[in-house]
Amino acid sequence: MENKDILLLNAQSVGMGEVSLEHTFAMLDVYDFPQANLEPYIALIIQGSIDQELLLKHKEKIRKFVDSGKVLVFGGHLFLPWLPGAASFIPKEIRGHQDYEVNFHQAHPIFEGVDPNELSYRKGVAGFFARGHHPLPAGAEVVLTLPDGEPTLYIDRVSTEGTLFVSSGNALLGYQDPTESTGQITKRLIDWIRSEYVHLQQRSVAQ
Repeated sequence: MENKDILLLNAQSVGMGEVSLEHTFAMLDVYDFPQANLEPYIALIIQGSIDQELLLKHKEKIRKFVDSGKVLVFGGHLFLPWLPGAASFIPKEIRGHQDYEVNFHQAHPIFEGVDPNELSYRKGVAGFFARGHHPLPAGAEVVLTLPDGEPTLYIDRVSTEGTLFVSSGNALLGYQDPTESTGQITKRLIDWIRSEYVHLQQRSVAQ
């Protein structure tokens, strides 16, 4: 049985898809977060449907978790300042469906071999991945953009002693369909989280 070392908040909104995420993540109702012991976990995944007012009240707990050399993944529209280094979501001004098309700013193992159109469109409708962006923190790495260069997914290794993986669309948990090029994204995200955690811990020891 795989070690459940990644904690998922707000799990009730996750589509289980082809593979049950219950076998991969430890799950926690967000309203139990204030009392939760985060020590056993290497990463925290937070989805956009979360109660951000509650997280704002406990932003120091979140900061302490990431500063211990751990990973935080957030996908959604940030509107309160609970996430270290991040700024509020800015909606995209839309002139046509092409304005929602996702581009790869740089190569990343999570998206290797992925057709960007499968991120941008679903059943011919655009905008399923991202409809805006979060302004980039200083020093963060851009992974995905919209057509005008707005960062829809970035990795921030500067704002904390850990790593923040921030998407203005979703937390990448719904990509498990083996018939699509996007089908391995969720599994690759999990693999990347574990690899990133090892790197962070090695860096901490070296310091």
